[in-house]
Amino acid sequence: MSSFDLIIVGGGMVGLSLAAALADSELRVALVDKGEAPVVPSGEFSHRVSALNHASDSFLQRIGAWQYRDQSRLTAYREMAVWEKDSFAKIGFNSDGLGVDYLGHIVENSHLCYALHQRLTHATNIQLMYGVAPEKLTVGERDAWLLLDSGEPISAPLVVAGDGANSWLRKQAQLPLTFWDYDHHAIVATVKTEQPHQSTAYQIFSASGPLAFLPLPDPHLSSIVWSLPPSEAQRLTSLPLDEFNKALASAFDMRLGLCETLNAPVALPLTMRYARDWSCDRVVLMGDAAHTIHPLAGQGVNLGFKDASALATHLLALQAAHKDLGQRRHLRSYERERKAETVAMIAAMEGIKRLFSLDIAPLKFVRGIGMRGVDELSPLKSLLAKLAIRGVTS
Repeated sequence: MSSFDLIIVGGGMVGLSLAAALADSELRVALVDKGEAPVVPSGEFSHRVSALNHASDSFLQRIGAWQYRDQSRLTAYREMAVWEKDSFAKIGFNSDGLGVDYLGHIVENSHLCYALHQRLTHATNIQLMYGVAPEKLTVGERDAWLLLDSGEPISAPLVVAGDGANSWLRKQAQLPLTFWDYDHHAIVATVKTEQPHQSTAYQIFSASGPLAFLPLPDPHLSSIVWSLPPSEAQRLTSLPLDEFNKALASAFDMRLGLCETLNAPVALPLTMRYARDWSCDRVVLMGDAAHTIHPLAGQGVNLGFKDASALATHLLALQAAHKDLGQRRHLRSYERERKAETVAMIAAMEGIKRLFSLDIAPLKFVRGIGMRGVDELSPLKSLLAKLAIRGVTS
């Protein structure tokens, strides 16, 4: 049996980032993932992308992952344009007005995983175990044991759930979950537009849901995230591509001219999940295993990276103090810290979603007055933008 100080279940962006944050430390870490090791992305852009804020950028630089990035696969966006359909409500942000070089980055999830994986291949204290999945969790007084589907048992004082929204480890640990259906599906696709995006992230709100165009490295390519009621999402994704393209351009107010979808649009169900307990003896949650939120502000992965950063800091402090990493009483401060921001973000996303879902003329007028007012009040607008790009919710 192989023994470690820490086992991370899940080799997605957040699981890999925790391992990278612990690379070259004195902790012996195993990362277990049922998939294959990430490979360098090439060819067409994936329709699964993330919008990274400055806090995530800084974290990735600090853990040494950003040195493995491919500049041709990510976009620094310098402006944001937000408006409501059939309304005078609008607000815009730009990096020059905030004294920064950019507002954030749009990056393919697969590229981010590859950069993190490359960082880990140079860490002598990290053992990467791809192509195997845990089958059984056993928790003892001082250790937890995982039996892998390869037949190999491994153990550690703490096992971290970084295995996503449908976390196997969370279920095995019987950590309770609160959830509700957003009654929305997100249509994702890569789109070519007639007009260049000018390094701008766009979002339009309508009663049916928000539509975002996220800029890709090619000035005429964007990744879209279009949140709609399930029946409407199914109808649109069933259309011939030329009909879908017309509907998309119309929903986007023809802001970038005609649209051409480059891959088949995919509709993904959206669910809010929040683990009521993030830890128990020998198990702790982070990222989507602990929470999922509506993608309308693109904050899901940013919350996950803040989980990983906070947990790494906490674990290194416990290790330096020669304390048991897996005792719940030692994990509670991490849990309290991250729960506070996550609850605030969930509430904010739900509030925005509900605010724009009411297609009532007086409310649209009030929203228009409010958004235009903020757009013209430089101090308040600057404060909101800085909170967003730094990943702060309160």
